Amino acid sequence: MARPNREDYSGFNETYVSLVPEENIIQALYESVKSTDEFLNSIPKEKYNYSYGPGKWTIKQMLQHVIDAERVFSYRALCVARGEKQNLPGFDENVYAAAADAKQREFSDLVDEFKTVRKSNIMMFEKFTPEMMNAKGLANNNSISANALAYIIVGHWRHHQRILKERYL
Repeated sequence: MARPNREDYSGFNETYVSLVPEENIIQALYESVKSTDEFLNSIPKEKYNYSYGPGKWTIKQMLQHVIDAERVFSYRALCVARGEKQNLPGFDENVYAAAADAKQREFSDLVDEFKTVRKSNIMMFEKFTPEMMNAKGLANNNSISANALAYIIVGHWRHHQRILKERYL
């Protein structure tokens, strides 16, 4: 599967897609599991509830956000691949983060959940035919392809991983 074209996703998602130079998105998803596990397990325990500023998420809250967003992105990909014609709703990441109460969760549980969600998504994308990957639908009033959503999933994590490295660790 080739990289998505610029018309396969909205400008907002360019940040995420640009962080994924790989041509083979399935391979990028596979490689992300190991590198993500190593990275998350290297975070010191005393940093789990750390926030770099007032009103900023803690590391646990950010990881919960990534899990929630990946679920939303993968749901959108499934809908698009299956031919859904309805405009899929957007989501307010701050409302989701507040409702999730990640501060009360064990970090190891968040890591396990993230890996499980990612592995499940790999299985889903592997089973999509080229036609399903190229299918387009509407999400938050923007045209998007299932293929672009796979790139967004990888790029969204890379974006947040970079923030964790630069501002939290």
